[in-house]
Amino acid sequence: MAQEDVAGTAHGAGTDNTVEIRVAARPALIPTVRAVASDLAARADFDLDAVSDLRMAVDEACATLVAMAAPGSPLRCTFAVSDERIEVAARVETGTGAQLPTDSFGWRVLQTLADHVAVESGEEDGGRPALTIRLHKLAGHGL
Repeated sequence: MAQEDVAGTAHGAGTDNTVEIRVAARPALIPTVRAVASDLAARADFDLDAVSDLRMAVDEACATLVAMAAPGSPLRCTFAVSDERIEVAARVETGTGAQLPTDSFGWRVLQTLADHVAVESGEEDGGRPALTIRLHKLAGHGL
């Protein structure tokens, strides 16, 4: 059974809240991350369309990364929540030289659902290669 860690940290009254969730990089655990994203957006009073778009964008980002994850690696998702937006960073360890294609249908879906999306390659602690998808979604409210 996979271990899931959920930690929330408030960065001061009236400012951003950050929540990080770490699960095994397995497709069966993506609904857990998607549920966290949806709950955070609903609690931040995002409109229903923005909640739905964020949930689907997080699902697509996580599914993309899980497919590229090194065996046994975790999927880490960080959500920075403010009144007008949620910023998401989803990250997995990968094999050497892994690159996320930005010309795929899934990437186009992500660009449509999120207000901003970007991919970063780098290294995890210990020097293991990693990929990160960063996105943010605005609350809606007539924006």
